[in-house]
Amino acid sequence: MLARRESVLGPNTPLFYSEDPLQIVSATGVTVTGSDGRTYLDAYNNVPHVGHCHPRVIEAITREMSRVNVHSRYLTDTPIDYAEALLDLFPSSLDRMFFTNSGSEANDLALRLARFQTGHTGVLISDHSYHGNTQALMSLTTGIKMSEPLGDHVRTFRAPDSRVTSTSLSDSLAQVDAAIADLERGGHGVSAVLLDPLFSTEGLPDVPDGYMDGLCARVRAAGGLVIGDEVQSGFGRTAEHVWGFQAAAFVPDMVVLGKPMGNGFPLGAVIAPAGIVEPFSAANTYFNTFATTPAAAAAGHAVLQVMDSESLMERARESSTLFRKGFEELVHGDDRLTGVRGTGMFMGMQFVDPATGAPDGSTAKAVVDAMRENGVLIGRVGRHDEVLKIRPPLAFGPADVPIALDAFERSLESVKH
Repeated sequence: MLARRESVLGPNTPLFYSEDPLQIVSATGVTVTGSDGRTYLDAYNNVPHVGHCHPRVIEAITREMSRVNVHSRYLTDTPIDYAEALLDLFPSSLDRMFFTNSGSEANDLALRLARFQTGHTGVLISDHSYHGNTQALMSLTTGIKMSEPLGDHVRTFRAPDSRVTSTSLSDSLAQVDAAIADLERGGHGVSAVLLDPLFSTEGLPDVPDGYMDGLCARVRAAGGLVIGDEVQSGFGRTAEHVWGFQAAAFVPDMVVLGKPMGNGFPLGAVIAPAGIVEPFSAANTYFNTFATTPAAAAAGHAVLQVMDSESLMERARESSTLFRKGFEELVHGDDRLTGVRGTGMFMGMQFVDPATGAPDGSTAKAVVDAMRENGVLIGRVGRHDEVLKIRPPLAFGPADVPIALDAFERSLESVKH
């Protein structure tokens, strides 16, 4: 299977567990089954947000594919129904949306909207982040290997982490001031800051109080917009809030959606005020052939309906409370770990060298591999891939938590100092 894959996709296409790849042959709920016949608990994938192969999502897509599935230059009711339901979950200032096929497309479009609205080209970005794979986004990618250089119109800042740095709030915001000043000196101005409200790729840092307020205020004072990338942090991921920006206590000027939106059906969106969308649309003919189809909208609407009918945010609150308590008990006293970070059903644990405190990606990898052997799938993030990434489908329930915790305890034990 691996040789066949490499013969058509090439040998460098990213692959988890590259030394011993996992071939998944079926999935349901929060479990996947491998070609080895084993069933694994999925504590990583946020794409099947309401559970793998959820019958209600499948039925909704099938219904529309069997009825009519045309693009948005014809009138159909399903995309309108979904847009109304989705926008009801946002502050009243965010009252329009564009459908896209992915988070990458949505971030690309959001940057285009910001340029149009502000007349500026400069972008602020975290110095270890990823927001998609279009040409525009590659020029501001800092969190994965890229051959493209950082764009001349891009400046970076470091999201402060109160756990691991003594940098003051004022010094962190001074870094933002310096980046904005440099963009202005270069004639770019500031069109936007693009950020994940939880700073997921950065390793889920504990951002100090006042930082987000200060960052947003500075960008807006420079004439720019704040774009919240909710591809990882949205749709109830934080358990207490629908959106990550609510958990981080700020309101963005635009929001980008992706991955979990369609439960595996390609779907993304940009949510923005009418004051941004309508002037742009009047000056630019924008449509997306596949994104605004009834099938795509039906998938998205079914996700919202299942979240409500199955009380998935309530389930996430209960599960995350048990998860955090269990993880904290297991991490306590282990000098390889700096504690439990993150919020809701998005948690991480950073591995460090006990002697030096340096990030330890190799031990994190060993634990991820051991978790797989123990029947649970997780991942890694952070500057050195040293932070375990626990981000299961929101359907993950309290009964699943002990299974994951038991696997984690055994994995920590098997990966010795």
